[in-house]
Amino acid sequence: MENSLKDKIAIVTGGSRGIGSAIVRELARCRVKVVFTYLKSEESAKALMEEINKSGGRAEAFKSNASNYEEAKMTIEKTIDKFGALDILVNNAGVIKDKSLMMMDPSDWREVIETNLTGYFNMAKACIVTMMKQKSGNIVNISSVAGVIGTARQANYSSAKAGIIGFTKSLAKEVASYNIRVNAVAPGYIETDMTRDLKQKDDLIKMIPGGRFGKPEEVAKVVSFLASDNAKYITGQVLKVDGGLAI
Repeated sequence: MENSLKDKIAIVTGGSRGIGSAIVRELARCRVKVVFTYLKSEESAKALMEEINKSGGRAEAFKSNASNYEEAKMTIEKTIDKFGALDILVNNAGVIKDKSLMMMDPSDWREVIETNLTGYFNMAKACIVTMMKQKSGNIVNISSVAGVIGTARQANYSSAKAGIIGFTKSLAKEVASYNIRVNAVAPGYIETDMTRDLKQKDDLIKMIPGGRFGKPEEVAKVVSFLASDNAKYITGQVLKVDGGLAI
């Protein structure tokens, strides 16, 4: 099938590092015009934007906090003002505050839920009317295997990621008649800055049938598939990219 993503307009939240930057690069490789957001990693964001633009792609980086609805709304508005449309939203921005429940402060719970779940609501809410009016759109939410099977010392993170799965399925049913697809990707352990120095890495690898951590690019390929016409009869689904961890 020809490249159905060429010249589409996408927003990727939390796109300056890790899985997010791999998604930005993959969409740009598919000739998508990509707007990505960052919060703290300004240097990484500028470097990624320059890398893509120098290689013949098109990328813009906006500093924006998805957990703030007004900032989320502004990101959507600036994207549409610049490119005239919005075809794809990839909700990826997230934080971790891992602790046992006994030691978890209410602020640790709130920050993770507000960023990892409410942030997804904010971005989808801010763009859904636009997609409904144009009778097309594609939302890919980055969940986690933690939201499927639960992870000890991650009650906040697992709850947010499980919430994303419910949000994905509910919204998919709500907007399918408008030719809008909504899916989720649930990565397992992926080689990023957050996981590279895990002390228990060898023990975790033993739990993965595939025998290794995944690569950010392997998650990004699934996102580009779901955003493309190759997946045009797929909605409300959760695709696990986990080497078999959640079997």
